[in-house]
Amino acid sequence: MEVFDRAELLSREELEQVQLVRLRNVVSQAMRSRLYGSRLKEAGLSPDSFKSLDDVRRIPFTTKDDLRSQYPDGLNTLPTSEMVRMHASSGTTGSPTVIHYTQNDINLWADLMARSMHMVGVRREDVFQNITGYGLFTGGLGLHYGAERLGCLTIPAGPGNTARQLKFMRDFKTTVAHIIPSYALYFGAAMRDSGEDPASLALRVALIGAEPHTEETRRRIEELMDVKAYNSYGLSEMNGPGVAFECVYQNGMHVWEDAYIAEIVHPETLEPLPDGEVGELVMTTLCRQGMPILRYRTKDLTRIIPGECACGRTHRRIDRILGRADDMLIIKGVNIYPMQIEQVLMGFPEVGENYLIVLERENFIDQIRVKVEIREEHFVEDMRVLRDLQKRMVSRLRDELLITPRVDLVQHNSLPKAEGKAQRVQDNREA
Repeated sequence: MEVFDRAELLSREELEQVQLVRLRNVVSQAMRSRLYGSRLKEAGLSPDSFKSLDDVRRIPFTTKDDLRSQYPDGLNTLPTSEMVRMHASSGTTGSPTVIHYTQNDINLWADLMARSMHMVGVRREDVFQNITGYGLFTGGLGLHYGAERLGCLTIPAGPGNTARQLKFMRDFKTTVAHIIPSYALYFGAAMRDSGEDPASLALRVALIGAEPHTEETRRRIEELMDVKAYNSYGLSEMNGPGVAFECVYQNGMHVWEDAYIAEIVHPETLEPLPDGEVGELVMTTLCRQGMPILRYRTKDLTRIIPGECACGRTHRRIDRILGRADDMLIIKGVNIYPMQIEQVLMGFPEVGENYLIVLERENFIDQIRVKVEIREEHFVEDMRVLRDLQKRMVSRLRDELLITPRVDLVQHNSLPKAEGKAQRVQDNREA
Protein backbone atom coordinates (compact mmCIF):
# COMPACT_ATOMS: atom_id res chain seq x y z
CA MET A 1 0.00 0.00 0.00
CA GLU A 2 1.33 3.43 -0.97
CA VAL A 3 1.30 5.95 1.88
CA PHE A 4 2.43 9.55 2.28
CA ASP A 5 4.01 8.92 5.69
CA ARG A 6 5.26 5.64 7.14
CA ALA A 7 3.61 6.63 10.44
CA GLU A 8 0.33 5.51 8.84
CA LEU A 9 1.52 1.90 9.08
CA LEU A 10 2.98 1.84 12.59
CA SER A 11 1.85 -1.16 14.63
CA ARG A 12 -0.50 -0.45 17.53
CA GLU A 13 2.36 -1.08 19.95
CA GLU A 14 4.65 1.36 18.12
CA LEU A 15 1.89 3.94 17.79
CA GLU A 16 1.00 3.84 21.49
CA GLN A 17 4.66 4.19 22.43
CA VAL A 18 4.92 7.28 20.20
CA GLN A 19 1.79 8.66 21.83
CA LEU A 20 3.13 8.15 25.35
CA VAL A 21 6.45 9.85 24.61
CA ARG A 22 4.69 12.76 22.94
CA LEU A 23 2.13 13.03 25.76
CA ARG A 24 4.93 13.57 28.27
CA ASN A 25 6.53 16.13 25.97
CA VAL A 26 3.30 18.05 25.37
CA VAL A 27 2.53 18.15 29.11
CA SER A 28 5.97 19.64 29.68
CA GLN A 29 5.30 22.22 26.96
CA ALA A 30 1.76 23.00 28.17
CA MET A 31 2.97 23.75 31.69
CA ARG A 32 4.60 26.90 30.28
CA SER A 33 1.16 28.45 29.71
CA ARG A 34 -0.77 30.31 32.41
CA LEU A 35 -3.76 27.99 32.38
CA TYR A 36 -2.01 24.63 32.35
CA GLY A 37 0.88 25.79 34.50
CA SER A 38 -1.47 26.27 37.44
CA ARG A 39 -4.01 23.57 36.55
CA LEU A 40 -1.51 20.72 36.20
CA LYS A 41 0.32 21.82 39.32
CA GLU A 42 -2.95 21.78 41.31
CA ALA A 43 -3.61 18.26 40.02
CA GLY A 44 -0.15 17.18 41.16
CA LEU A 45 0.90 16.26 37.62
CA SER A 46 4.24 16.49 35.85
CA PRO A 47 5.59 14.78 32.72
CA ASP A 48 6.88 11.92 34.89
CA SER A 49 3.31 11.25 36.11
CA PHE A 50 2.39 9.54 32.83
CA LYS A 51 3.36 5.89 32.92
CA SER A 52 0.72 4.71 30.42
CA LEU A 53 -1.79 6.27 28.03
CA ASP A 54 -4.56 5.64 30.56
CA ASP A 55 -2.94 8.31 32.73
CA VAL A 56 -4.19 10.95 30.29
CA ARG A 57 -7.48 10.70 32.23
CA ARG A 58 -5.78 12.32 35.21
CA ILE A 59 -5.58 15.60 33.29
CA PRO A 60 -8.55 17.94 33.92
CA PHE A 61 -10.79 18.62 30.92
CA THR A 62 -10.39 21.80 28.89
CA THR A 63 -13.56 23.57 27.65
CA LYS A 64 -14.32 26.33 25.20
CA ASP A 65 -14.95 28.62 28.18
CA ASP A 66 -11.38 27.92 29.32
CA LEU A 67 -10.08 29.02 25.93
CA ARG A 68 -12.21 32.15 26.00
CA SER A 69 -11.02 32.99 29.50
CA GLN A 70 -7.42 32.97 28.26
CA TYR A 71 -8.10 35.33 25.34
CA PRO A 72 -6.00 36.60 23.66
CA ASP A 73 -2.79 34.68 24.46
CA GLY A 74 -3.04 33.05 27.88
CA LEU A 75 -2.57 29.55 26.44
CA ASN A 76 0.58 30.37 24.51
CA THR A 77 3.73 28.56 25.60
CA LEU A 78 6.13 30.66 23.53
CA PRO A 79 6.53 34.42 23.03
CA THR A 80 4.53 36.13 20.29
CA SER A 81 7.73 36.58 18.29
CA GLU A 82 7.78 32.78 17.81
CA MET A 83 4.23 32.72 16.37
CA VAL A 84 3.55 33.04 12.64
CA ARG A 85 -0.25 32.55 12.45
CA MET A 86 -3.45 33.10 14.38
CA HIS A 87 -6.89 31.65 13.62
CA ALA A 88 -10.10 32.27 15.54
CA SER A 89 -13.65 31.04 15.87
CA SER A 90 -16.57 33.27 14.98
CA GLY A 91 -16.98 34.30 18.61
CA THR A 92 -20.71 34.99 18.32
CA THR A 93 -21.01 35.12 22.12
CA GLY A 94 -18.27 36.57 24.28
CA SER A 95 -14.63 36.38 23.29
CA PRO A 96 -13.67 34.20 20.32
CA THR A 97 -11.46 31.16 20.76
CA VAL A 98 -8.04 31.96 19.34
CA ILE A 99 -5.36 29.50 18.22
CA HIS A 100 -1.71 30.50 17.70
CA TYR A 101 0.74 28.55 15.53
CA THR A 102 4.50 28.41 15.21
CA GLN A 103 6.02 27.69 11.81
CA ASN A 104 6.60 24.12 12.94
CA ASP A 105 2.89 23.85 13.86
CA ILE A 106 1.91 25.04 10.36
CA ASN A 107 4.34 22.57 8.76
CA LEU A 108 2.90 19.70 10.80
CA TRP A 109 -0.65 20.74 9.86
CA ALA A 110 0.27 20.81 6.16
CA ASP A 111 1.83 17.35 6.45
CA LEU A 112 -1.28 15.91 8.13
CA MET A 113 -3.48 17.44 5.43
CA ALA A 114 -1.25 16.10 2.66
CA ARG A 115 -1.34 12.68 4.33
CA SER A 116 -5.14 12.82 4.45
CA MET A 117 -5.57 13.90 0.84
CA HIS A 118 -3.01 11.38 -0.41
CA MET A 119 -4.98 8.63 1.38
CA VAL A 120 -7.98 9.19 -0.94
CA GLY A 121 -5.91 9.28 -4.10
CA VAL A 122 -4.92 12.94 -4.50
CA ARG A 123 -1.55 13.20 -6.27
CA ARG A 124 0.85 15.79 -7.68
CA GLU A 125 -0.80 15.75 -11.12
CA ASP A 126 -4.21 16.69 -9.69
CA VAL A 127 -5.80 20.14 -9.96
CA PHE A 128 -7.31 21.17 -6.63
CA GLN A 129 -10.12 23.74 -6.44
CA ASN A 130 -10.79 25.06 -2.94
CA ILE A 131 -14.46 26.13 -2.78
CA THR A 132 -14.44 27.18 0.89
CA GLY A 133 -13.74 30.35 2.83
CA TYR A 134 -10.30 31.68 3.65
CA GLY A 135 -9.34 33.96 6.54
CA LEU A 136 -9.88 33.18 10.23
CA PHE A 137 -11.78 30.01 9.24
CA THR A 138 -9.22 27.18 9.29
CA GLY A 139 -10.86 24.99 6.64
CA GLY A 140 -9.72 26.87 3.57
CA LEU A 141 -6.06 27.35 4.39
CA GLY A 142 -5.66 23.87 5.88
CA LEU A 143 -6.53 22.02 2.69
CA HIS A 144 -4.82 24.69 0.58
CA TYR A 145 -1.47 23.95 2.24
CA GLY A 146 -2.06 20.20 2.07
CA ALA A 147 -2.67 20.39 -1.68
CA GLU A 148 0.43 22.52 -2.21
CA ARG A 149 2.48 20.11 -0.07
CA LEU A 150 1.42 17.33 -2.45
CA GLY A 151 2.41 19.51 -5.42
CA CYS A 152 -1.09 20.00 -6.86
CA LEU A 153 -2.01 23.02 -8.96
CA THR A 154 -4.14 24.80 -6.34
CA ILE A 155 -7.01 27.18 -7.16
CA PRO A 156 -8.08 29.27 -4.10
CA ALA A 157 -11.53 29.93 -5.56
CA GLY A 158 -13.31 30.62 -2.27
CA PRO A 159 -17.03 29.98 -1.71
CA GLY A 160 -20.04 30.85 -3.87
CA ASN A 161 -20.37 32.19 -7.43
CA THR A 162 -21.40 28.89 -8.98
CA ALA A 163 -20.97 30.09 -12.57
CA ARG A 164 -17.35 31.07 -11.93
CA GLN A 165 -16.64 27.81 -10.11
CA LEU A 166 -17.93 25.86 -13.11
CA LYS A 167 -15.85 27.95 -15.51
CA PHE A 168 -12.69 27.24 -13.51
CA MET A 169 -13.55 23.53 -13.42
CA ARG A 170 -13.93 23.42 -17.19
CA ASP A 171 -10.99 25.64 -18.11
CA PHE A 172 -8.42 24.23 -15.67
CA LYS A 173 -9.75 20.64 -15.67
CA THR A 174 -10.21 20.49 -11.89
CA THR A 175 -10.00 16.93 -10.56
CA VAL A 176 -10.40 17.50 -6.79
CA ALA A 177 -12.65 19.98 -4.98
CA HIS A 178 -13.00 20.93 -1.32
CA ILE A 179 -16.59 21.98 -0.59
CA ILE A 180 -18.95 22.01 2.41
CA PRO A 181 -21.84 19.51 2.12
CA SER A 182 -24.73 22.00 2.02
CA TYR A 183 -23.11 23.98 -0.81
CA ALA A 184 -22.16 20.76 -2.59
CA LEU A 185 -25.85 19.83 -2.73
CA TYR A 186 -26.72 23.25 -4.13
CA PHE A 187 -23.76 23.25 -6.53
CA GLY A 188 -24.56 19.80 -7.91
CA ALA A 189 -28.22 20.68 -8.44
CA ALA A 190 -27.33 24.01 -10.05
CA MET A 191 -24.93 22.22 -12.40
CA ARG A 192 -27.61 19.88 -13.60
CA ASP A 193 -30.27 22.61 -13.77
CA SER A 194 -27.99 24.58 -16.10
CA GLY A 195 -27.65 21.59 -18.41
CA GLU A 196 -24.07 20.81 -17.37
CA ASP A 197 -23.28 17.10 -17.50
CA PRO A 198 -21.03 16.34 -14.48
CA ALA A 199 -19.52 13.45 -16.44
CA SER A 200 -18.10 15.98 -18.93
CA LEU A 201 -15.89 17.48 -16.22
CA ALA A 202 -12.56 16.06 -15.01
CA LEU A 203 -13.77 16.27 -11.39
CA ARG A 204 -13.50 12.90 -9.62
CA VAL A 205 -13.06 13.64 -5.88
CA ALA A 206 -14.95 15.93 -3.49
CA LEU A 207 -13.54 16.50 -0.01
CA ILE A 208 -16.43 17.42 2.29
CA GLY A 209 -16.58 18.47 5.92
CA ALA A 210 -16.97 21.51 8.21
CA GLU A 211 -20.61 20.67 9.01
CA PRO A 212 -22.24 17.41 10.16
CA HIS A 213 -24.01 15.48 7.42
CA THR A 214 -25.56 12.07 6.98
CA GLU A 215 -24.57 9.16 4.77
CA GLU A 216 -27.68 9.91 2.69
CA THR A 217 -26.38 13.44 2.05
CA ARG A 218 -22.97 12.09 1.00
CA ARG A 219 -24.59 9.70 -1.49
CA ARG A 220 -26.75 12.52 -2.84
CA ILE A 221 -23.61 14.63 -3.39
CA GLU A 222 -21.88 11.76 -5.19
CA GLU A 223 -24.89 11.31 -7.45
CA LEU A 224 -25.32 15.00 -8.25
CA MET A 225 -21.64 15.73 -8.88
CA ASP A 226 -20.57 12.32 -10.25
CA VAL A 227 -17.66 12.07 -7.79
CA LYS A 228 -16.43 10.08 -4.82
CA ALA A 229 -17.05 12.23 -1.74
CA TYR A 230 -14.79 11.73 1.30
CA ASN A 231 -15.72 12.86 4.78
CA SER A 232 -13.26 14.70 7.02
CA TYR A 233 -13.14 16.03 10.55
CA GLY A 234 -11.32 18.89 12.17
CA LEU A 235 -11.74 21.80 14.52
CA SER A 236 -9.71 24.94 14.97
CA GLU A 237 -8.77 24.02 18.55
CA MET A 238 -6.88 20.99 17.16
CA ASN A 239 -5.33 22.94 14.19
CA GLY A 240 -8.30 22.73 11.83
CA PRO A 241 -9.09 20.06 9.21
CA GLY A 242 -6.86 17.01 9.07
CA VAL A 243 -7.59 15.63 12.54
CA ALA A 244 -9.38 12.64 10.98
CA PHE A 245 -10.09 11.63 7.40
CA GLU A 246 -11.75 8.81 5.50
CA CYS A 247 -9.75 6.37 3.42
CA VAL A 248 -10.99 4.96 0.11
CA TYR A 249 -13.19 2.46 1.96
CA GLN A 250 -15.41 5.30 3.28
CA ASN A 251 -16.02 3.44 6.54
CA GLY A 252 -15.11 5.89 9.29
CA MET A 253 -12.41 8.54 9.58
CA HIS A 254 -8.88 7.61 10.66
CA VAL A 255 -7.72 9.81 13.56
CA TRP A 256 -4.01 10.57 13.12
CA GLU A 257 -3.02 9.16 16.47
CA ASP A 258 0.63 10.11 16.20
CA ALA A 259 -0.57 13.73 16.44
CA TYR A 260 -3.64 13.40 18.70
CA ILE A 261 -5.13 11.33 21.51
CA ALA A 262 -8.86 10.74 21.01
CA GLU A 263 -11.19 9.70 23.82
CA ILE A 264 -14.94 9.08 23.91
CA VAL A 265 -16.68 10.03 27.17
CA HIS A 266 -20.26 10.10 28.38
CA PRO A 267 -21.49 13.69 27.78
CA GLU A 268 -22.97 13.95 31.29
CA THR A 269 -20.90 11.71 33.58
CA LEU A 270 -17.66 12.29 31.59
CA GLU A 271 -16.72 8.66 32.22
CA PRO A 272 -14.86 6.84 29.41
CA LEU A 273 -16.97 4.78 27.03
CA PRO A 274 -15.91 1.56 25.27
CA ASP A 275 -15.35 1.38 21.52
CA GLY A 276 -18.62 1.30 19.62
CA GLU A 277 -20.61 3.45 22.06
CA VAL A 278 -21.59 7.00 21.09
CA GLY A 279 -20.37 9.80 23.31
CA GLU A 280 -18.52 13.10 23.31
CA LEU A 281 -15.16 13.28 21.55
CA VAL A 282 -12.29 14.57 23.71
CA MET A 283 -9.02 15.51 21.99
CA THR A 284 -5.43 16.18 23.06
CA THR A 285 -2.75 17.66 20.77
CA LEU A 286 0.54 15.77 20.89
CA CYS A 287 2.82 17.81 18.65
CA ARG A 288 1.72 21.44 18.73
CA GLN A 289 4.36 23.73 20.20
CA GLY A 290 2.86 27.22 20.30
CA MET A 291 -0.45 26.41 21.96
CA PRO A 292 -0.96 22.78 23.04
CA ILE A 293 -4.44 21.85 24.28
CA LEU A 294 -5.09 18.95 26.65
CA ARG A 295 -8.29 16.89 26.88
CA TYR A 296 -10.48 19.35 25.00
CA ARG A 297 -14.22 18.68 25.15
CA THR A 298 -15.25 19.11 21.52
CA LYS A 299 -19.01 18.64 22.20
CA ASP A 300 -19.06 16.54 18.99
CA LEU A 301 -20.87 13.21 19.27
CA THR A 302 -19.35 10.14 17.64
CA ARG A 303 -17.91 6.72 18.47
CA ILE A 304 -14.73 4.75 17.96
CA ILE A 305 -15.44 2.15 15.27
CA PRO A 306 -14.31 -1.25 16.58
CA GLY A 307 -11.99 -3.45 14.55
CA GLU A 308 -9.38 -2.94 11.88
CA CYS A 309 -9.84 -1.07 8.61
CA ALA A 310 -9.50 -2.94 5.32
CA CYS A 311 -7.02 -0.31 4.12
CA GLY A 312 -4.37 -1.62 6.53
CA ARG A 313 -3.81 1.61 8.46
CA THR A 314 -3.58 1.11 12.21
CA HIS A 315 -4.92 4.50 13.32
CA ARG A 316 -8.36 4.05 14.89
CA ARG A 317 -11.46 5.35 13.15
CA ILE A 318 -14.25 7.59 14.41
CA ASP A 319 -17.72 7.48 12.93
CA ARG A 320 -19.18 10.52 11.14
CA ILE A 321 -20.18 13.25 13.58
CA LEU A 322 -23.75 12.55 14.63
CA GLY A 323 -24.32 16.06 15.98
CA ARG A 324 -23.23 18.19 18.89
CA ALA A 325 -24.09 17.64 22.51
CA ASP A 326 -25.31 21.25 22.68
CA ASP A 327 -27.37 20.93 19.45
CA MET A 328 -29.84 18.52 20.99
CA LEU A 329 -33.44 19.72 20.80
CA ILE A 330 -35.92 18.71 23.50
CA ILE A 331 -39.46 18.71 22.10
CA LYS A 332 -42.34 17.33 24.17
CA GLY A 333 -39.79 15.60 26.41
CA VAL A 334 -38.08 13.83 23.49
CA ASN A 335 -34.39 14.33 22.67
CA ILE A 336 -33.94 15.10 18.97
CA TYR A 337 -30.83 15.79 16.90
CA PRO A 338 -31.14 17.67 13.57
CA MET A 339 -29.12 14.90 11.87
CA GLN A 340 -31.96 12.46 12.52
CA ILE A 341 -34.28 14.66 10.48
CA GLU A 342 -31.76 15.05 7.64
CA GLN A 343 -31.28 11.29 7.47
CA VAL A 344 -35.00 10.76 6.91
CA LEU A 345 -35.44 13.61 4.42
CA MET A 346 -32.50 12.65 2.21
CA GLY A 347 -33.99 9.19 1.86
CA PHE A 348 -36.79 10.67 -0.30
CA PRO A 349 -35.78 11.09 -3.97
CA GLU A 350 -38.34 13.91 -4.27
CA VAL A 351 -36.48 16.07 -1.75
CA GLY A 352 -34.26 18.85 -3.06
CA GLU A 353 -31.09 20.18 -1.46
CA ASN A 354 -32.44 22.39 1.31
CA TYR A 355 -34.59 22.13 4.41
CA LEU A 356 -35.24 24.14 7.56
CA ILE A 357 -36.25 22.95 11.03
CA VAL A 358 -38.47 25.55 12.71
CA LEU A 359 -39.16 25.41 16.43
CA GLU A 360 -42.47 27.00 17.47
CA ARG A 361 -44.56 27.37 20.61
CA GLU A 362 -48.32 26.96 20.47
CA ASN A 363 -50.52 27.19 23.57
CA PHE A 364 -47.38 26.90 25.71
CA ILE A 365 -46.39 23.62 23.98
CA ASP A 366 -43.24 23.30 21.84
CA GLN A 367 -43.81 22.15 18.27
CA ILE A 368 -41.43 21.23 15.46
CA ARG A 369 -42.08 22.17 11.84
CA VAL A 370 -39.91 20.96 8.97
CA LYS A 371 -39.89 22.97 5.74
CA VAL A 372 -38.63 20.85 2.86
CA GLU A 373 -37.75 21.91 -0.66
CA ILE A 374 -39.13 19.57 -3.32
CA ARG A 375 -37.44 19.08 -6.69
CA GLU A 376 -39.18 20.93 -9.50
CA GLU A 377 -40.16 17.78 -11.38
CA HIS A 378 -41.98 16.49 -8.28
CA PHE A 379 -43.70 19.74 -7.28
CA VAL A 380 -46.80 19.02 -9.38
CA GLU A 381 -50.22 20.64 -9.54
CA ASP A 382 -51.94 17.45 -8.42
CA MET A 383 -52.33 18.13 -4.71
CA ARG A 384 -53.11 14.48 -4.05
CA VAL A 385 -49.54 13.56 -5.00
CA LEU A 386 -48.05 16.21 -2.71
CA ARG A 387 -50.36 15.28 0.16
CA ASP A 388 -49.33 11.63 -0.17
CA LEU A 389 -45.64 12.64 -0.11
CA GLN A 390 -46.27 14.84 2.91
CA LYS A 391 -48.00 12.00 4.79
CA ARG A 392 -45.15 9.59 4.05
CA MET A 393 -42.61 12.11 5.34
CA VAL A 394 -44.58 12.73 8.52
CA SER A 395 -44.88 8.98 9.08
CA ARG A 396 -41.15 8.30 8.67
CA LEU A 397 -40.18 11.28 10.81
CA ARG A 398 -42.61 10.13 13.51
CA ASP A 399 -41.05 6.65 13.46
CA GLU A 400 -37.57 8.16 13.82
CA LEU A 401 -38.30 10.98 16.30
CA LEU A 402 -41.14 9.39 18.31
CA ILE A 403 -43.15 12.61 18.00
CA THR A 404 -45.23 13.91 15.10
CA PRO A 405 -43.73 16.96 13.38
CA ARG A 406 -45.48 19.28 10.97
CA VAL A 407 -44.11 19.11 7.42
CA ASP A 408 -44.41 21.89 4.85
CA LEU A 409 -43.49 21.07 1.25
CA VAL A 410 -42.10 24.14 -0.53
CA GLN A 411 -40.86 24.83 -4.03
CA HIS A 412 -37.24 24.49 -5.10
CA ASN A 413 -35.05 27.50 -4.19
CA SER A 414 -37.68 29.02 -1.87
CA LEU A 415 -35.66 28.61 1.35
CA PRO A 416 -32.73 30.92 2.14
CA LYS A 417 -29.27 29.66 1.20
CA ALA A 418 -25.92 30.57 2.70
CA GLU A 419 -22.50 30.35 1.08
CA GLY A 420 -21.03 29.26 4.41
CA LYS A 421 -22.30 26.63 6.81
CA ALA A 422 -26.00 25.97 6.41
CA GLN A 423 -28.37 27.23 9.12
CA ARG A 424 -30.66 24.24 9.61
CA VAL A 425 -32.56 25.24 12.78
CA GLN A 426 -34.65 28.37 13.33
CA ASP A 427 -35.96 28.84 16.87
CA ASN A 428 -39.11 30.99 16.92
CA ARG A 429 -40.25 29.96 20.40
CA GLU A 430 -39.30 33.29 21.99
CA ALA A 431 -40.35 35.42 19.04
